[in-house]
Amino acid sequence: MKRTSKRIKDRPRLCVFRSNKHIYAQIIDDSNNQIIASSSTLTQMIKKNTKLSNNCNAARSVGKNIAQKSKALGIKKVVFDRQNKIYHGRIKALAEAVREEGIKF
Repeated sequence: MKRTSKRIKDRPRLCVFRSNKHIYAQIIDDSNNQIIASSSTLTQMIKKNTKLSNNCNAARSVGKNIAQKSKALGIKKVVFDRQNKIYHGRIKALAEAVREEGIKF
């Protein structure tokens, strides 16, 4: 369990993983140890709409998708977990897309 999630147990965690080819986002409820929602550049809808999966446009698509899923579940506040990656490039694009959709962190 991450240190941030130990401090804030009332909010789920938006965990972002970035590889060289893809980006993955999951909303995790640490109190129940469950993944509530997930999205990545491997999902069919995002894969169909983007040519490359390793650029900022693909990360924005993943951010919008995960934000829409979380709003449908009634989640409006999350803790952003970037897993010691710098807040730049694809991580920043995903985070800004999530914020534009109305999710706060």
